[in-house]
Amino acid sequence: VQLQASGGGLVQPGGCLRLSCAASGNIFSMNIMYWYRQAPGKQRELVASITSGDTARYADSGLDRFTISRDKAKNTVYLQMNSLKPEDTAVYYCNVNLSLKDEHGYPVAPPIVLWGQGTLVTVSS
Repeated sequence: VQLQASGGGLVQPGGCLRLSCAASGNIFSMNIMYWYRQAPGKQRELVASITSGDTARYADSGLDRFTISRDKAKNTVYLQMNSLKPEDTAVYYCNVNLSLKDEHGYPVAPPIVLWGQGTLVTVSS
């Protein structure tokens, strides 16, 4: 089981990007999904989260500009980022609490937590 993050890149201030994080493997369910970011010289910080019931929460930094969503069928979580600012420059990581599936199709307990490899977002003119 692994997570593959993508979608980062260089964008001008005011621009937008959509990050994706796809989980692959024998997955029963993705329970809670997070996006974190780490700017140079700073600690990793939580950006947004979404539950299996689609309850989304945001840090103040992304409120009204970022939207987290998920595609259950694709085991993928997204982060749509609009009105990007230079201070959004960071490596963005997905973090997923998920349940694996056994040979009978039932969830395996306990769930596991995985980190994606990170995708770099640079906001600069």
